[in-house]
Order: sequence, then structure tokens, then C-alpha cells
Amino acid sequence: MESLNALLQGMGLMHLGTGQAIMLLVSLLLLWLAIAKKFEPLLLLPIGFGGLLSNIPEAGLALTALESLLAHHDAGQLAVIAAKLNCAPDVHAIKEALALALFYKVAIGSGVAPLVIFMGVGAMTDFGPLLANPRTLLLGAAAQFGIFATVLGALTLNYFGLISFTLPQAAAIGIIGGADGPTAIYLSGKLAPELLGAIAVAAYSYMALVPLIQPPIMKALTTETERKIRMVQLRTVSKREKILFPVVLLLLVALLLPDAAPLLGMFCFGNLMRESGVVERLSDTVQNGLINIVTIFLGLSVGAKLVADKFLQPQTLGILLLGVVAFGIGTAAGVLMAKLLNLCSKNKINPLIGSAGVSAVPMAARVSNKVGLESDPQNFLLMHAMGPNVAGVIGSAIAAGVMLKYVLAM
Repeated sequence: MESLNALLQGMGLMHLGTGQAIMLLVSLLLLWLAIAKKFEPLLLLPIGFGGLLSNIPEAGLALTALESLLAHHDAGQLAVIAAKLNCAPDVHAIKEALALALFYKVAIGSGVAPLVIFMGVGAMTDFGPLLANPRTLLLGAAAQFGIFATVLGALTLNYFGLISFTLPQAAAIGIIGGADGPTAIYLSGKLAPELLGAIAVAAYSYMALVPLIQPPIMKALTTETERKIRMVQLRTVSKREKILFPVVLLLLVALLLPDAAPLLGMFCFGNLMRESGVVERLSDTVQNGLINIVTIFLGLSVGAKLVADKFLQPQTLGILLLGVVAFGIGTAAGVLMAKLLNLCSKNKINPLIGSAGVSAVPMAARVSNKVGLESDPQNFLLMHAMGPNVAGVIGSAIAAGVMLKYVLAM
């Protein structure tokens, strides 16, 4: 009977809390969105599965050594730690950090995974449309306004006592407005790791919803005539320009803002491998095998943060609301910047490509093209929209550097 009772007590179901049950449902929802609806499946599927693993009762897969100390009962190990800390052993337990906690420590805690993914994104990026029409850099810059507006929004919620956010947390939430998942994960891992799960889920969910979020804003801010503007054919960009651009970009930005160097450096390095043409094996590896492997561990690591005590908080609702507002503001800012440039330009810009300034590559550019085709079936904007789209990637990396520099300094 005692053995049977011990067996029953050892079952996970006997220790399943309400919070864990809710998080298991949330994780299943993420898996459903990834598989059935194909919402950012490359990230949401491993994130959802990581959430399942991290919420299995008694498995403790997402616990760090210190969290295991509080969750298990090992008096001998506890006494050792208490002696080293010169304190009384009045908490309960320790064992080694388990699988997901180790994934998180290596992939996100060190910042390696987002940087490697940025390298892969750089290797897949063609700066040709941006170099052919440098004005589109301003559209990508304008779209980053959503980031800083969201930071102010989070601090406003805190000021009025609606939802509590510190400045580092507000900065981490704001980066959602850049529509750049790796940047959001990198920055929240540095500034607000306790909000990482909610921020990552919000960022990738809204990236998948770009085709639903952006078109109403784009149409509301433009006239039918503006949507029919046909842009001048892009010039051919030379190979020399494409090789020089990532090097010049990195030097210009990193020398002024060193905190942006890690993200932007990996991005430019990946692009240089692509454009140089002398390391095709490395470029191919970064674009395919390496980025795929790192994406798996990044997703599982984010899933490790989908635990009830961190996710089921009022802050999560605030993050979801601020995230969609950030996307909306970034989209609107890009469109309005294009209209402003048209006031002083002979070669008009179709304002629809301004919405591609958020760095959801290449989805935002495809949305610009799709909305343009609805007004003029012969007006193809995709290549024009890729200019602000890749500019948005650069802008979000710079914005993250600004956040790190000034928030960590306070």
C-alpha cells in the first residue's frame, strides 16, 4: 500500500497546479497556431513545445539551480550552499539546472542565439533595393517611432498605477514595435528576462498577424490616388556597392553607438559573406543549417520562460496590448514619412511602402505589394518595399543599442 501511495504521489497529475494547467493550454494554443494556422511556425512551434516541457509538474526542466533549491528538498546540498553564503539554511533544496534552463543559459542568457540568427538574416538579405533608393532608409527609421512611443506608453501605464513596469521592462516591451523577433529576445534577455516569454510570444504572434494589422492602417492614411503611385524603376546596384555597404554601415553606426555593435555586427558580417562571393560554403551554412539549429534551441529556451509565475501576470496583458499598439504606430509612422517626403520630391514614393519599415522581413513588404495591387493590378511594389523593409532591420538593431546604452546607464 505504501508503494502504491508513493507511486500515486509521484505522478505529475497529483501536483498539477492551476497555473501550470493554464500554461499547458497556452502552450497547446501556440502549437495549434503554428501547425494549423502557420503563424510563424519556425519559432512558435518550438516555443510552444518548450512551454509544454517547462510546465510538466515535478519535471523541473526549466528550473535553474537556484530555483531547484527552492523547489526540492536536499538538506545536504542546502547546508553546503548555506555555509558558503554564511547564512542559515532556511530554504529548501537544490539540484543541477535541467535541460531547458541550460538551453536558456547558453542560447539567450549569453545572447548567442539572437546574434547567430541575425548573422543568418544578414546572409539572406539583399541591400540592393535600399542602395538603389537611399530615401527608403528614412522610412525604416520612421517606423522605429513605434518602439519609443511604446516605451512611453508602458511608463504611462506605470505612472497612473494601471500596470507596473520599470524602465528596463518598458524598453524591452517597446522593441516589439520593431517587428523583429531576434532583437526583441536579445533586448529582453538583457533588460527584462522575467518578461521574455510574454515579449517573445507577442512579437512573433504580431509578426504573423502583419497581414491583418497593417492594411486597415495603410488604407486609412492614404488616398486611392496615392495608392496608385507608380515608382521609378530601381537602378542596378553594383557588386562593389553591395560589398562596401555592410562594412561602411557597421563602422558608421558602431563608432557612434558601440552598444549596437553586437547585433548590427553579426548582421553585417552575414551580409558580407553573402555579397563577397568568396565564402559560399560559409554563407550557405549560415543561411540554412546553422540558423535552423539555433532557431530550435532559441524557441525551446523561450518556452522555458512560459511558466505560470512569470507569464500569468497583469503585465502580460499590458505587453500584448502595447505590442499591437507598437505595430500600429510603427506602420502609421512609416506611411506618414513617405507622404512627407513626397511634399519635397519630384520622384514620388508610394506611401504604401512606408509600412514595410517595420522589420518583419519579407512579410511587411509583401503586404505593401498586396495592398498596392488591390488599387492597381499592374503596380508591383515588392522590390521598392524591400528597401524600407531591410532598413527597418537596421533601425531596430540601432534602437536596441540606444536602449541598452541609456537604460543600463541609469
